[in-house]
Amino acid sequence: MSFTQTSPHTDESGKKLGMWLFLYTEIILFGGLFVLYAVYLTVHTRDFIEGGQQLSRTFGVVNTIILLVSSFAVAASITAVQRSQKGIALIALGTAIGCGLIFLINKYFEWGHKIDYGIYPNSEKLLDGPTGQNVFFGLYYVITGLHGLHIIIGMIVLAVAMAYVQAGKVTPTRFALLENAGLYWHLVDLIWIFIFPLFYLII
Repeated sequence: MSFTQTSPHTDESGKKLGMWLFLYTEIILFGGLFVLYAVYLTVHTRDFIEGGQQLSRTFGVVNTIILLVSSFAVAASITAVQRSQKGIALIALGTAIGCGLIFLINKYFEWGHKIDYGIYPNSEKLLDGPTGQNVFFGLYYVITGLHGLHIIIGMIVLAVAMAYVQAGKVTPTRFALLENAGLYWHLVDLIWIFIFPLFYLII
């Protein structure tokens, strides 16, 4: 007696649908934070602008470029798998993970510099200054910190996908795991594209 096996097409489609539903919840999470940012911006416009001027645009630009490169690398890994180019796929995934690590290192130094300078939520320096700047940096740490957590999760997901590619469990006909990992990573990068102008380019 044999069991009826679900077709690979149906299985792959179901995995992708599940990932899109999950990504939708992530969009709601960050979308809510962006709406909160917009509300406070209308109330403390000048303080938000002055707060943004205290952030390093260089860090912001470099991290933006890093994440764009990482997204390209993830997309390249999927194409490589579809073309049975396992070695290229592994290199591309390794590059994306490396970019994520560099992003986090940059963010660590950026946060460290601000904290050493006394700029962090409810610090003495901010409490003695304009209320809007305390709100601005509070949102800055919450949103960029939450985004950094998603970068870490994304790196873990990419590392798992990389292990599956290495083990031959991701193939040109079955690559839903890698594709879903790519979708998650692209969303994390897209969120940064919104974060960057809100905090670093506000004028």
